Amino acid sequence: MKLDARASFLALAVTSVIGCAKPQSAAISPPATTATAATAATGATGARIVFPDRSAVSVEIASDPETRTQGLMYRDHLPDRVGMIFLFPSTDEYPFWMKNTLIPLDLIWIDEGHRIVHVAHDVPPCKADPCPDYPPKVKSRAVLEVAAGVAAKHQLKEGDLLVFEGLDQAVVK
Repeated sequence: MKLDARASFLALAVTSVIGCAKPQSAAISPPATTATAATAATGATGARIVFPDRSAVSVEIASDPETRTQGLMYRDHLPDRVGMIFLFPSTDEYPFWMKNTLIPLDLIWIDEGHRIVHVAHDVPPCKADPCPDYPPKVKSRAVLEVAAGVAAKHQLKEGDLLVFEGLDQAVVK
């Protein structure tokens, strides 16, 4: 009887753990108000990307799969001087999509030397599934998302060198 009780308990425990695991294809829910969301709204991380015209955007850092997947979803406003930098562990082609993104964005792909390799201007939010991909068709190591119009305002183009400040300690997974 004791063995049956242990087996039943083990089966129940395993079922509970498996039932709570988030499937890969699960929809991402809107985040509750968090320090991360508040930081992105105010740009208070200390990390910045400096443009060739010497203006800068404060950035929230997305350096692990979870934060890269969430990105700027569900944000209804992004000030011109704030953005999100997506850091990847290797150089590759990284298409982006605008699923659950409520505002248009400029997407800026950046190589390992911090040079712009592609810019997608004024990418619209996705209104219905399936959402299109925005592939750069070039390899990059990072992608900067800023409010639509920021890239044009600062005349950002392929070949421009950006300066990364406060990103040296970012752990990229």
